[in-house]
Amino acid sequence: MDLRGKADDRFRHVGTALKESLAAGEDLGASVAVIIDGETVVDIAGGYQDKAKTLPYDPRSLTCVFSSGKAVCAALIMAAVSEGKLAYDKPVADYWPTFAAGGKGDITVAEALSHQAGLSAFLEEKDPAIWIDWEATCAAIAEMEPIFAPRSASGYGPQTYGYIAGELLRIANGQSVGRQLAGLTDDVICGLTLSQATRTTPLVKPKRPPDLGEIDAITKAAFLEKWSSPAGVSRQAWAAAEIPASNMHACAHGLAEVMQLFASGCWGELTVSDKVREEAWAERIHGADLVLPFTLSWAAGVMRETGELFGAPPTAIGHYGFGGSCVLADPARNMSFAYVPNQQSPHLVADPRAVRLVKAVYQALT
Repeated sequence: MDLRGKADDRFRHVGTALKESLAAGEDLGASVAVIIDGETVVDIAGGYQDKAKTLPYDPRSLTCVFSSGKAVCAALIMAAVSEGKLAYDKPVADYWPTFAAGGKGDITVAEALSHQAGLSAFLEEKDPAIWIDWEATCAAIAEMEPIFAPRSASGYGPQTYGYIAGELLRIANGQSVGRQLAGLTDDVICGLTLSQATRTTPLVKPKRPPDLGEIDAITKAAFLEKWSSPAGVSRQAWAAAEIPASNMHACAHGLAEVMQLFASGCWGELTVSDKVREEAWAERIHGADLVLPFTLSWAAGVMRETGELFGAPPTAIGHYGFGGSCVLADPARNMSFAYVPNQQSPHLVADPRAVRLVKAVYQALT
């Protein structure tokens, strides 16, 4: 199976790992990228965009990366903190006054980003189309009461996270997440135009649904209610909307570039101080998540490596997206990594395909 793109010879095992996933049918098409201190050392793709295997998957093919986009939001927040526009330990309501409703006035930016605010989902029924209406969704989040005691645990917010982070960014920068990204890259997009949609590759659904663990009211509201995610709208309307936590489209190289903000403090025109980077990846809470069926260590919007979550040393942080996409940064090595597949798997985290690729990266670094 031939791969497209380029990779330094010492990272040849990364290409081998991708070839193995493609040959085994675990991947249909995928891109992988590794950047070290701003230098691209892996930028490859293999397989196909379609089940008929007529369209090759290109290193610049765009695929929906779902929750890997949360790490993109976290990186942009980190840059805003470094610029003095936001602060992790200040209340969200200092920037977004209406957020204080429902007893949320003291919830900090870092607590919201680490899923401690009790805003995982809407327990009460909503129009499923609300998610494509930015103002309506932000207003609903601002007025809601926490659905668990803030700071008592983490409770992952599959959709709500993106609106909280995105509204903070809009207030800080005067631009939506999508507009800010559009000024920085063509390879990570939040809100597809019709012309950009021609670069996208369709997803192949997983062969079985993910294991959500015990289904309680919070998990059900986060994942399984008819209003848990956008519904009743066309695919075009969904793709064109800005839903930062779940509908970004990207290639691996674009994501690895963004993750350089964590890894080295630089991406294009954006820079982040070492002090703020350390604040960003510091552990904010560690324990059993109330929504995801895992024990997780959360930093400010990204997961910290624990228990082979990524197959990396404990200095790594990152995020997964539904179906298997993965982003990672290791500040100790100035290294960032991304994997973007179009064949979805049922693994919510620790996707074996991504873990094999990450281990191949570290094989080259040792």
